[in-house]
Amino acid sequence: MAAVKELLRAEADGALGFGDYTLSSKTKLDGFEFQGDVYKVKTFSEITKLEKNGMFVYESVPGTAVEDFKASEREVSFKVSGTEDAQITLELEADSEYVVYMDDVNVGDMTTNLSGKLSVSAELDPNKEIEIKIIKK
Repeated sequence: MAAVKELLRAEADGALGFGDYTLSSKTKLDGFEFQGDVYKVKTFSEITKLEKNGMFVYESVPGTAVEDFKASEREVSFKVSGTEDAQITLELEADSEYVVYMDDVNVGDMTTNLSGKLSVSAELDPNKEIEIKIIKK
């Protein structure tokens, strides 16, 4: 999967694509309107971060490219790629339990902390994307 060269884009099916891990310096795009919300992305080789209406949504260290990002009250799903293993943090409902799937394999249940953060590690390879799905129990 290639990096998202426009930094942040709306996809035909109502999902978002964002992030460019090939950039050597931090680049950002602010004020992207999508489905009534305003998004901001900061991305480069070291980090990719997405905010919605000024609130944290997604962060990866190092930077990643994300496609088909969809979020609802019960589920977050996306495809991610990068050059090396990444730590991905999402903002979900506080103190709630979720089931995490990577490439349709249940990798376990996780509980968010009091601030609603959930972190997963993804083994990434430059020529492969991983599909991550997180479903509220």
